[in-house]
Amino acid sequence: MTAADLEGWLVVVDLQNVFGDEGSPWTAPRFEEARARVRRLVAAYGDRVVWTRFVAPAEPVGAWKEYYEQYDFALQPPDSPLYQLVEDPGDAPVVDATTFGKWVPELIDVVGQGPLTVVGVATDCCVLSTVLPAADAGVPVRVVGDACAGSCDEDHERALRIMGLYAPLVEITSTDEVLAGR
Repeated sequence: MTAADLEGWLVVVDLQNVFGDEGSPWTAPRFEEARARVRRLVAAYGDRVVWTRFVAPAEPVGAWKEYYEQYDFALQPPDSPLYQLVEDPGDAPVVDATTFGKWVPELIDVVGQGPLTVVGVATDCCVLSTVLPAADAGVPVRVVGDACAGSCDEDHERALRIMGLYAPLVEITSTDEVLAGR
C-alpha cells in the first residue's frame, strides 16, 4: 500500500504527552498501543497527514472557567512539555485548538472536504468531538478504532458505537483494513 493508494487525509488527534504520560490525570490507558498503529498509518499516508494539539487557552471563558478550576494542572502555555506531540510531525501541518473538537477553520483549510481518516486520543472526547462536526459538514470520515485510545476501554467502545451510529457519514474501521485498501 502506498500513499497514492490511500484517499484523503490522515488526521492525528492530540497524540500528546498529556494523554500518554502515565502520571497525567488525562492518561489514556491504551495510548502506546494506539500510537504504534498511528505510526504505521502516518508512514502510509506520507505527506497527507495533519496533527492536532489540544492546548489550554490563555484565559478560559464561559464554562471553560469551571473546567479549568477542576483541571488546573492543564493551565499551561502551548509550548509546555505537557502539550508537546509524542511524535515528530516533520513538515506536516499541526493545528492547535483550545477546544476538544478539532474541526476548526485551521484544520478545514488543510483537509478541505476530505475524505478523512481519523486516529488519536481520546476516543471519547477529542476524537468524537472532531469526527461528528466533520461528518455533519458532509465530510466522509472513517475512524480507525484500534488506532484510537479512550479514557478507559468501556468509554472507548461506547464512543466508537456512537460514531458508528452516524453511518454512512462515519465508518469505523481498523488499521489493517485501511492499509489493505478497504
